Amino acid sequence: MPGENLTRIEAQERRTIVDTHSYEVSLDLTKGDTVFASRTVVRFSATAGADTFIDLISNNVRTITLNGRDIPVWAHTDSRIALNGLEQENELIVDADCMYTNTGEGLHRFVDPVDGEVYLYSQFEVPDSRRMFTVFEQPDLKATFQFTVTAPAEWAIVSNSPTPEPTLHGDGSATWHFEPTPRISSYITALIAGPYESTFSELTSASGRVIPLGVYGRKSLWSFLDADYIFDKTREGFAYYEEKFAYPYPFAKYDQLFVPEFNAGAMENAGAVTFTESYVFRSKVTDAVKERRVVTILHELAHMWFGDLVTMKWWNDLWLNESFAEWASTIATAEATEWTEAWTTFNAMEKTWAYRQDQLPSTHPVVAEINDLEDVQVNFDGITYAKGGSVLKQLAAWVGIEQFFAGVAAYFAKHEWGNTEVGDLLAELETTSGRELDTWARKWLTTAGVNTLTPLIEEGADGSISRFAIVQTAPADYPTIRPHRLGVGFYSLRGDDLVRVHHIEIDVDGDRTEVAELKGQKRPDLVLLNDEDLAYAKIRLDERSLRTAIAHLRDIQDPLARSLVWGAAWDQTRDAESSATDYIDLVLRNIGDESESTTVRTTLAQLQLAANAYVAPEKRAASRQRVADALWELAQAAEPGSDSQLQFVTSFATAASTPEQWERVRQVREGEVVFTDLEIDTDLSWQLLVSLAAGGVVSEAVVDAALAEDNTAKGGEFAAQAKAALPTAEAKRAAWDSLVKSDDLPNTIVRSATLGFTHPAGVELLRDFVAPYFEMILPIWESRSYQIAQYLITGLYPAALADRGLRDATRAWLAANGQATPALRRLVLENLAGVERALAVQERDAE
Repeated sequence: MPGENLTRIEAQERRTIVDTHSYEVSLDLTKGDTVFASRTVVRFSATAGADTFIDLISNNVRTITLNGRDIPVWAHTDSRIALNGLEQENELIVDADCMYTNTGEGLHRFVDPVDGEVYLYSQFEVPDSRRMFTVFEQPDLKATFQFTVTAPAEWAIVSNSPTPEPTLHGDGSATWHFEPTPRISSYITALIAGPYESTFSELTSASGRVIPLGVYGRKSLWSFLDADYIFDKTREGFAYYEEKFAYPYPFAKYDQLFVPEFNAGAMENAGAVTFTESYVFRSKVTDAVKERRVVTILHELAHMWFGDLVTMKWWNDLWLNESFAEWASTIATAEATEWTEAWTTFNAMEKTWAYRQDQLPSTHPVVAEINDLEDVQVNFDGITYAKGGSVLKQLAAWVGIEQFFAGVAAYFAKHEWGNTEVGDLLAELETTSGRELDTWARKWLTTAGVNTLTPLIEEGADGSISRFAIVQTAPADYPTIRPHRLGVGFYSLRGDDLVRVHHIEIDVDGDRTEVAELKGQKRPDLVLLNDEDLAYAKIRLDERSLRTAIAHLRDIQDPLARSLVWGAAWDQTRDAESSATDYIDLVLRNIGDESESTTVRTTLAQLQLAANAYVAPEKRAASRQRVADALWELAQAAEPGSDSQLQFVTSFATAASTPEQWERVRQVREGEVVFTDLEIDTDLSWQLLVSLAAGGVVSEAVVDAALAEDNTAKGGEFAAQAKAALPTAEAKRAAWDSLVKSDDLPNTIVRSATLGFTHPAGVELLRDFVAPYFEMILPIWESRSYQIAQYLITGLYPAALADRGLRDATRAWLAANGQATPALRRLVLENLAGVERALAVQERDAE
């Protein structure tokens, strides 16, 4: 929004003037439904006589006092308070009202439709602590934070420090005086308040300290929250990290809070981690979701060291936080929990995300150029998380895993409670490994794009390999050729199994790497580059290997190898090197025997994209019908009660596109067709109802009746999705108006409604909204919070049309709005890239 940006140059200049010491923040949460009182005392040193500013988003600043002198309240403009004539040591006091939000940014306020209870939680990353108190909003101005909170006496109040006993007042309120935090960045401070239920446990840290543990959730969801399991995974993560990092847990306690209407998966507030309520399982969920919750728990725990104890100086090193936590949580999940195939999940989910992001026009180096806060807002992406995590996996293989952990431990010890840049970590890794990393860092961290590795195989008359080389290519826009540490696996049929018969691990660099040690080997049925998935690169299957994969992918015993083959086939499809129809054949022939839940989940999503947007337009209706029919057969053949059975049923419902298929969906929902050991529980019933709504089989009244039976936050989200999916012009217009012409809806309802609005079953109705879409972009960007604007600009884009008309309209908007904010143009460019890729793949499929 105008007036809420901050540039990197401004932050650097302010850091040369200011050094923060402490904040005392007093909040009164008893002032009504829209605002709360916020009084901040900031103590900081500064260059004497200098001028600067401090950050605050408020609609009512009552008083400003700097070093005992009153400052006129008009010194607060947009999101800043001007501070002039600073002294060497300063005390600033600001008394203001701040606003609750319903966007998941700042201090979010939620009213539970089940019981009318009010719940609050804070979400401050990137620039939103200034929505709750007055603050120098940048990560390298660390300080201690002491919170005092007045709220209803029956509420639970949680922050970074342990919750104290409250002082009770006669009016039914109470005040909690928290102890100061260690020196931390403002974006990881936290406040969670409301009648949350809770349970507690503890563990003994490597330091000998007893660390209190807490799990919190809403009253109406509490019966579904499996706190004992969460405590178990937390203990496993603590033990793993404290050993590998050689540094005890740095904070006084560790609370994990499941909060409503959360935008992300979780947030690493120091000692008070918040999680999405999607991780509270009121209905049956897939193993993919269960495993993802464990990875997320360990991801946020890793942040207590990497991000919270040691923090980046500026957001260009955001990847240092997120990539490290992504890598650390995966290795911890694989080595310290029952989810031993976590690296297969990482390949199927994270790397798929990374490769997709790295081929968009908005791709960027792992160490991104972050010029301002708007840049970083759109930078929570597949590069920052998944590519960075993949690169760190390769770096650990490059330097050796023991040397890697030793370098990380030295990094924490040297920089505890401070701020760093990427070079600080690499310096420690060079010391522990003895490897020079400047060249590696230059090629992997400061350049963008993904390389492609292709086997070059020549065969002698006797069937043995006479030449084996690995050819490396790079896209024209990002021509960097990189070093890789990778495996090469040979797989051959042995009875009914496709088994690995030979494996080597080598370093690859340059345009072509000859692999002499494979000469003389018998050529296998399938050659798999990047076997064991050490490297970050797209891999190609040679023609013989691709034929083998289509026929026998299900027969590969190693789940990681299967995931790599699934990924290679998808990459070749997306790059228009093989047809979408062939990819559909591959999936339908092999997915029924896939054992890894995340691989199934990812592949089924790709299957639907192929059928809906990648096959040639003249084949699309037949392909959609074929895919849905095949999913129905797979659901019937699946093991009763299995993870795959649930995934095939829900995927069939999503894919349904004919009256006969929607009739099957209705029969399943109403119990006329029964799958053994599959309960039509609350969430599955809703998913089936969304399908029926998209097919025009049910009316809005039926959706309302379902919501009356499940008048919960989750039920409200499903109802919004179902109503927006109804395939009538009136329903689409009503959904559009509720999203674009009004800004009353909370974040999760906005997100759900956009999913329904663009449902592929109503694709032809979207043509009437192409022109309105481009007309609304600038007004929405200028009038909504970043999170809501992103949901609307991405979620309402009629990508399901996937035709030249949409492509041309998108190009025309970009041409006419060359001066639009780079962050906004990035969202539109990414939308365009999806359509352009779909058109190229359609053309290949038509051949």
